[in-house]
Amino acid sequence: MTRDQYCRTAGAEVEGYNEPSVNSHVNGEYAKINWDVLGFGLIPTDYMYIMNCSKDQHFSQGTLTPFGKIEVNPSSGILNYGQGLFEGLKAHRTANGRILLFRPEENAMRMKVGAKRMCMQAPTVEQFVNAVKQTVHSNKRWVPPPGKGAMYIRPLLMGSGPVLGVAPASEYTFITYASPVGNYHKGVLNLIVEEKFRRAIPGGTGGVKAVTNYAIIYKPIAEAKAKGFTDVLFLNAEKYIEEVSTTNIFLVKGNEILTPPTSGTILPGITRKSIIEITHVLGYQTTSARYYEVEQITLTRWYELELMTMWYELEQITSTRWYELEQTTSTRCYELEEITSTRYLLIVKERAIPVGELFDAEEVFCTGTAVGVNSVNSITYQDTRIAYKRGAGTVGQKLYEMLTGIQTGRIEDKMGWTVELD
Repeated sequence: MTRDQYCRTAGAEVEGYNEPSVNSHVNGEYAKINWDVLGFGLIPTDYMYIMNCSKDQHFSQGTLTPFGKIEVNPSSGILNYGQGLFEGLKAHRTANGRILLFRPEENAMRMKVGAKRMCMQAPTVEQFVNAVKQTVHSNKRWVPPPGKGAMYIRPLLMGSGPVLGVAPASEYTFITYASPVGNYHKGVLNLIVEEKFRRAIPGGTGGVKAVTNYAIIYKPIAEAKAKGFTDVLFLNAEKYIEEVSTTNIFLVKGNEILTPPTSGTILPGITRKSIIEITHVLGYQTTSARYYEVEQITLTRWYELELMTMWYELEQITSTRWYELEQTTSTRCYELEEITSTRYLLIVKERAIPVGELFDAEEVFCTGTAVGVNSVNSITYQDTRIAYKRGAGTVGQKLYEMLTGIQTGRIEDKMGWTVELD
């Protein structure tokens, strides 16, 4: 398939591809594609980054090479036994032309955890982040203009050495490549609960980003799309919510934001983690602390009054103490009222969520690198369709705006999450 065919398949029309010059990624020019019609599909860029290592050794210094085919031994661990992991992260171009990566060290650490589970050698965090930086820098002209999409970076770790028996590969290859992308889902998100197939089982690899986790969900996704749904929501054997095919899930119910715990069958998403941390910054858990503060102050003041034994002193102090108490209470109540109006009194909880709670939720949203924060329009369970709030004023929309604002440089990154490309 030619590069033009790749790009058309991915949803972006090529206006005439020019082979990159030595300085094409330095002088700031954009690749010649139609940025307004980006989909989520592979558009081959200029370079990829490759590192290799032998079993029980460390990865050597990697190299940039033109994007293209690689040679793989027919008896390699990845082809025969699925010994492989991948990651996904994005680079965004800001309004003033900077390029920002979002929490690449988190992806590096997650790959190390996955590699341990899959008996693989993994690059160090420093090697991983350096590979991502070099990949993005060498393909800079493919980072979309502000507001047109993002560059999706795919680090891939695979058992590349030959192996015939069931055993870890003797060699490992780490590759990082990239592609400009638009939205993962087009239009509104309508899910169906999958009751027959399981995405993961206890003790399996659902908690790491193993390549073997994904082919098994093709069939239920295909069946769901044939019925007009966008994606699938998976349950565990006890009918508790787990995750959508490639994303974590959150429910807004009353004054709670609920999400299932990542207890081995659910991937610990980096976007999921970021959203939980953002809710803390927004003060969604300050309500209980404020109530406690008011209650403690009230009890303390009453205790002081009870200790007064002289009627005269009591009478004099009572008026003073009551005044102080009244002032303190009104101040605290004012603070509480302010918090109520701005913080929504929401509390984030990671707990098991029975499927029946879908009927009680006001909002549902999904999180992931590819989708960001995507509000769910509806979920269908056993032929019953449940609709949810979306759009302006919803919790999901506010979290989306905060997250994307940090990722794109529109909001100051006080969390230290973004890494600017040199």
